[in-house]
Amino acid sequence: MAEGEGIPTSVQINDRDYSWPFWPIVPIYPYGKRRTIRKEIVKDTIWTFDQIQGIFYVVVPIRMTVIKLEPEGLLIYAPVAPTPECIRLVNELVAEHGEVKYILLTTVSGIEHKVFVGPFARCFPKAQVFVAPQQWSFPLNLPLSWLGLPAKRTSVLPCDSSETTLADQFDWAILGPIDLRLGWFAEVALFHRRSRTLMLTDAVVSIPENPPAIVQIDSYPLLFHAKDNALDMVADPHKNRRKGWQRIALFAMYFRPSVLEVPPWSGVFTNAIIAPERSRKAYFGLFPFKWKTNWEHCFEALRGGGRLFVAPILQTLILNRAPRETLDWASRVASWDFARIIPCHFDGAIDCSPREFRQAFSFLEKHSTINLLPDQDFKLLRDIDAGLNKIGIVPPAKDQVP
Repeated sequence: MAEGEGIPTSVQINDRDYSWPFWPIVPIYPYGKRRTIRKEIVKDTIWTFDQIQGIFYVVVPIRMTVIKLEPEGLLIYAPVAPTPECIRLVNELVAEHGEVKYILLTTVSGIEHKVFVGPFARCFPKAQVFVAPQQWSFPLNLPLSWLGLPAKRTSVLPCDSSETTLADQFDWAILGPIDLRLGWFAEVALFHRRSRTLMLTDAVVSIPENPPAIVQIDSYPLLFHAKDNALDMVADPHKNRRKGWQRIALFAMYFRPSVLEVPPWSGVFTNAIIAPERSRKAYFGLFPFKWKTNWEHCFEALRGGGRLFVAPILQTLILNRAPRETLDWASRVASWDFARIIPCHFDGAIDCSPREFRQAFSFLEKHSTINLLPDQDFKLLRDIDAGLNKIGIVPPAKDQVP
């Protein structure tokens, strides 16, 4: 096993080790089989646990962070699926650093994060669970205990960190809750002072040029999106994995970037009939995508050399509903002396200054051109926003802050 990583070999595991039986609650890929990679970020202090999630093979990492407390014990930020493999990797840390004392649910709207918290907490019955304020569920707003969280051990995370025993090791700031009419958006930024590490859920991302290790365990989604048409049979050299990953990133960020066309469905069905792979796994040969020749330039503009940015869906549909509140939160977070950021998606353990973090939110400010993404790639998201706003499902966006 490589130093700092927990990547079991095929000899060590079987299918039951990475089974997730509650996948029908949120039925997204990889469904009932989730592998986990553990990586040590700060020696004997911080570890990340990566799994994957996605729809139509648009698979991206989802990440849990484990922090060692002083003098002993562990804190879990944003749990992932508690598969036997995952829990075994956590228990290896428990054996060395002490029991899991705290589990944090750091979002209110991210069902892909919330679904794991109850089952994860049951694996560590002594841990106290803190949740971000204004939790909600759809279509019925149910009590947290009905959603699987342990009632006697679950509390709302106070806005003031001094109100908990964690105040001597952490600072945190809660963005929101932002009213989206159907529900709320909130996020907990958690700063571990000793390691100078900032944990975030969805607020910012950085996209690596190459596919993360967890995505490469099963290369099929990468190769599926590396195809140029349904008739392609893509080999598995690294360049094709990278090609598939970069297209996946464009899908995940924009849904339909300007460099992606949807061909006529008559041609899609015709090609499906003669496609060399027509299995259920290959969606019966259906491949309704046509990439323009300049798609790589679109990816480079999105990635920006690996710089930190706010995902387009948050820019277009969520944070622009509360621009002043968001900027105030970002400024507060930027007042902390962190040296790295660990988000829950895409790249992890990003070397980043507070100034770079604050700049990621400049899209909310008038006349700012810092880190702006290409306007043409937002078309579908803006169409969605306009449609939802027209029928009153979401509130209108507010003006940028002067």
